[in-house]
Amino acid sequence: MRIVYMGTPDFAVAALKRILQDGHDVVAVFTQPDKPQGRKMVLTPPEVKVCALEAGIPVYQPESFRNDSQLELLQQLDPEVIVVAAYGKLLPKYVLDLPKYGCINIHGSLLPKYRGAAPIQWAVINGEKTAGVTTMQMDVGLDTGDMLLKAETEVGENETAGELFDRLAELGADLISETLTRLPEGIPATPQDEAQSSYAAMLKKEMAVIDWTKSAQEIHNLVRGLNPWPVALTTLGSKRLKVFETRMTDRTSGKKPGEVIGSDPKKGLEICCGDGTVLSVTEVQLVGKKRMGACDYLRGHAIAEGTVLGSAE
Repeated sequence: MRIVYMGTPDFAVAALKRILQDGHDVVAVFTQPDKPQGRKMVLTPPEVKVCALEAGIPVYQPESFRNDSQLELLQQLDPEVIVVAAYGKLLPKYVLDLPKYGCINIHGSLLPKYRGAAPIQWAVINGEKTAGVTTMQMDVGLDTGDMLLKAETEVGENETAGELFDRLAELGADLISETLTRLPEGIPATPQDEAQSSYAAMLKKEMAVIDWTKSAQEIHNLVRGLNPWPVALTTLGSKRLKVFETRMTDRTSGKKPGEVIGSDPKKGLEICCGDGTVLSVTEVQLVGKKRMGACDYLRGHAIAEGTVLGSAE
């Protein structure tokens, strides 16, 4: 099948590779413009661009699709279908209507839940037991098109958003492979139930601050959902402490929320949470220092029991 592929981050790489492995003719890749990254603000290409160039596929990085700006190019490319995965731009009607089979999106949730920019992270933050991917026939709304195929998977008790992200990328690759195979024969499309829809907004650094008055389970989910970015954060005295990993315990305590009730280089760091349950903190990083396991941290930085962790500014 003659395909134009649109995607930007590493989530979209697995699907592009699978489409190429399946023998489809990817005539062009559209991706976001290169952006400065890191402390030195080095201009860095999106992961999809790197993959496409390695495969010898022409890459286009338009700033906008407004005013039919990409119509002539897309007409020349003449795709039978446009496949979209985490592209980061809303496509106007002239793009959606151009290919014979329309535009098919690979979305990282079990639609209609978690439409929007960060479906995988919010599924983890909200403590979902299952997650998945959906292929959908795109329309002019934000992830509102009719659903084609779905694939789901269980979310691990301690699985981070980053780990789930990688697994769903592979699941999405399998699903788009099946979708493209079945597309010519026709796949029954299912409209989304608006009453069941929810929106997964883009993550912000402000939401990383841990509120120790919340339950251990809520905090555990937040830590998992914000790993690898922006990473949950608290304060230890005047210093900011990133919390990369936690574990649930079956302990309870009547101490203050945020109070350290266990601090042992052999057993780790245990914190009382708002409902009296206790959370084990297993991996941390003092801002500006090295990331390490909590036991290793405590060997070099003793934390007295009774210390109360507070919100970071």
